[in-house]
Amino acid sequence: MNRAALTTAFLAAALSLPGFAAAQTPSQPRPIRIGLVFPLTGGSADMGNSARVGAQVAVQEINEVGGYLGRPLELVIRDDKADNDTGLAHARELVEKEKVTATIGYCNTGVAMKALDVFQANKHVLMVTCATGTAITAKYPPEQSYIFRTSARDQLQTQFLVDEIVKRGLARVALLVDTSGYGDAGLKDLEAALGRAGLKPAAVVRFKVGVQNLEAEMKQLRDSGADALIGWTVGPEEGVLSAARAAIGWKVPQFGPWGLSHASAFAVSQGKVEGALMVQTVLPNIFLERNSTFLRNYTKLSKETPIGSMMSAAQTYDAVHLLLRAMFDSKGDLSGPSLKKALEHPSNTYRGVVTTYERAFSPTDHDAISANMLWLGTWRNQERGYAYKEDERRATIIRRKEAAPAAAAGTPAATAAATSAAAK
Repeated sequence: MNRAALTTAFLAAALSLPGFAAAQTPSQPRPIRIGLVFPLTGGSADMGNSARVGAQVAVQEINEVGGYLGRPLELVIRDDKADNDTGLAHARELVEKEKVTATIGYCNTGVAMKALDVFQANKHVLMVTCATGTAITAKYPPEQSYIFRTSARDQLQTQFLVDEIVKRGLARVALLVDTSGYGDAGLKDLEAALGRAGLKPAAVVRFKVGVQNLEAEMKQLRDSGADALIGWTVGPEEGVLSAARAAIGWKVPQFGPWGLSHASAFAVSQGKVEGALMVQTVLPNIFLERNSTFLRNYTKLSKETPIGSMMSAAQTYDAVHLLLRAMFDSKGDLSGPSLKKALEHPSNTYRGVVTTYERAFSPTDHDAISANMLWLGTWRNQERGYAYKEDERRATIIRRKEAAPAAAAGTPAATAAATSAAAK
């Protein structure tokens, strides 16, 4: 059964539930307004615009089959420009003035962190679909929190990379990390993951976001005798980093978080990211029907090649559908507390693009992605692909979410750790 048919079946079933018929509006139904706040301009625009298009694809599909009880979904879109104060202002505008039903957004950890209190104080559901800072879903205990996330937190990404490095028999890891809030938090997660493996960084070098050349820093890391490199930053700077590594002829394996997969990394490096290895929740895969269908629908709205950030697009698309299902599970009550409860207690499985979500969230875990759901990706022939060919074959077997360790799901220890993450 294709996605449109599945959505139609879901809506038909929901319409048959007691009490739903009364919620329908006979003519000119009021739309369900969903806030959308992403960086649509500036250095993070590739992931922000991909997320926007992913949301638009989902909304278009949903509205074509009746929306929510005949009411169409409507996106109220704002550009946070990857700026903390702008992101905070848009949070207040969407929640307090526009009175949107829920909000989806944020690609930059620092921007998200500064805005979280607005959503929490107003008991307003925020679905974070791109930003990965561990602190985002750890700031408030899950049982109280209105913050949910469909991207992979950095705690998982750093451990994944270190596990891969250890598997390859590498032991001297050089870290090149930006000085943003995202970099600060990522460095702590990297050092913690290395420590669990009994390793210490061979060298650590920091740099400012916006840098145009990192050759001097790269030579410093090479001279440390490192046998592996992890670059922790956002897309454009991943490109600068990759170009510098190529320029000095340093041949050690290059690893990075999901930002290394952004189109801006490829463009800025002029293709020098080829062969670099990065953490992914989803990759283009023609053997997965929901994956290939999503990509076809995406290209109808956006002609970019390659897609700015497939992960941003797919994770946002899935978030819209998860939110829709929560609306139905809330049985007409679209208040923040009701949607929070519905997200934590889903009545149906959702077969998404990233994975099949049997229970994306729970009262003790507001992160939809678990460690077993990650893939090692690489740039190959100007496109993202699986680093291991066997992973591409195994991807047809859905990796469902595993229960999160207590310390990673908003426990006091995790919440305390979150307080040290400064805004970007």
